[in-house]
Amino acid sequence: MAQSSRSYNTDDTDPLVCVIDDDALMRIRFKGLFESVGLKVLLFDSPAAFLKSSIAASTSCVVLDVRLPGMSGVKLQEELLKREIQVPVVFVSESADAATAVRAMKAGAVDFLTKPASDQEVLDAVFASIERHRERRRKEASLAGLRADFTSLSTRERQVLLGVTGGKLNKQVAAELGVSEVMVKVHRANGMRKMHVTSLAALVRAIDHLTRNAERDRSSIQDGNYVAA
Repeated sequence: MAQSSRSYNTDDTDPLVCVIDDDALMRIRFKGLFESVGLKVLLFDSPAAFLKSSIAASTSCVVLDVRLPGMSGVKLQEELLKREIQVPVVFVSESADAATAVRAMKAGAVDFLTKPASDQEVLDAVFASIERHRERRRKEASLAGLRADFTSLSTRERQVLLGVTGGKLNKQVAAELGVSEVMVKVHRANGMRKMHVTSLAALVRAIDHLTRNAERDRSSIQDGNYVAA
């Protein structure tokens, strides 16, 4: 096994790579390869063993074959999607046809390599998967922070911010809520401070981001509690 000449970033989330292959020699090869660049590795000889381990949700990348005992690699990929477990997948197979490869890529596989794939090809695909996993986690953390900020608002602050981000002037919001324009300005300032924004443009972007994700989750930000609509 040749040592990779490239430098890879293994910091941040302590990435875990799970290898699923019924070929013991392939499992040993991948274990040595991934550990040589500082990755943690777990080995499985079947999809059932992987699913039984309950490790899927904390995995940064799954490297697997197409033909596996009990359940094909593509079926496992579909099962993970069905369970809403978002883990990047890299296929390394010698037995797949073009239709299978297309099916896997359409389902979100990061790469589909043909055996014997070089160490460099495998590492490039795995680290692309890890970066995708990190980016998803960063976005999830950012969204969770926005949601926490929004739910910390008082009812009046929420009403004011939704009004001004909807294009209304302070005096229009004041008239609708039956309060003075001065109070609208106070609630707006307090709300923006809690949302950690310093401009109307940044506030609009934050509220728009929350709204788009709430719509995707079939929920509403109107009451600030993200209860399914």
